This record gives sequence, structure tokens and C-alpha cells, in this order.
Amino acid sequence: METRLVNIGFGNIVSANRIVAIVSPESAPIKRIIAEARQQGQLIDATYGRRTRAVIITDSEHVILAAVQPETVANRLAAKEQAVEATNA
Repeated sequence: METRLVNIGFGNIVSANRIVAIVSPESAPIKRIIAEARQQGQLIDATYGRRTRAVIITDSEHVILAAVQPETVANRLAAKEQAVEATNA
């Protein structure tokens, strides 16, 4: 299995294979997940001081904060998958 990477803004890249969920940060449960990850040292802030618009949860239980919309990350991920399928066909 090859490693696929997805850009999450400002030159930051995440392994697409490790992403479990991409969610909006507004709900109380997601805010709790962020706070718990911060306490456990598993929070990665990739916002460069900007407003958090997407929260990426990985299979290693790391929580990544991004300044781009969840839809943007999902679209970039989908575009990557289509490109991989096109090269394999």
C-alpha cells in the first residue's frame, strides 16, 4: 500500500491513509476531543494562528487542527484518489 498525502493548508501535509474523520470544530463533543488531545499531547495545531475550521482525527488518535474547511480537505482527498485511480487504470 502506497502512502498518499493530502495538503491541509499552509504547506502542511497529512497522510491520507491515516485519516479517520474530518469534522467541523463547533460542536461540544469535538471541543472535548480537542481539549483531551491537548492534555495528552496528541494535538497538532496546523492553523498558523488562524481560526480552526477543520478537525482531522487520525487512526493513531492524534487530532490535527486545520484552517481550511472540512469540505476543502475532503475535496483534496477525493481528487488525490481519482488521480491514483487514473494512473492505475
